[in-house]
Amino acid sequence: MIGLDTNVLVRYIVRDDAKQTAAATRLIESQCTAETPGFVSQLVLAELFWVLSRGYEYPKSVRVEVFTKLLGSAELEVEDAADAWVALRAFAAGPADFADLLIGLRGRSAGCETIFTFDKSAVKSGFHTLLP
Repeated sequence: MIGLDTNVLVRYIVRDDAKQTAAATRLIESQCTAETPGFVSQLVLAELFWVLSRGYEYPKSVRVEVFTKLLGSAELEVEDAADAWVALRAFAAGPADFADLLIGLRGRSAGCETIFTFDKSAVKSGFHTLLP
């Protein structure tokens, strides 16, 4: 199994740099198979979501489509994919941020009763704010 960094997935998805896109495509399409999938960590998922949202301004519907394909790919093994699916579905259905949802799910899986933040939008994901 090989691990895939965020920038490799960005080049494969966005295709905005011919040389890096070609290298990412060769790597993913030749080395990531159903028998030996490429590993995608949850940190990479969160970074990828942020890059597609903020860096490339992909609309919500496109990010949901990209992540649905990524999570459903037999050629990729996503770390704790069940939590990623839950976060993606909640993101698609509501206003909360994907990364915040994923952080909340991972915290609850680790036994956290609550998660504190200064991010007002994260409160939508069940976090508790430290601000009045």
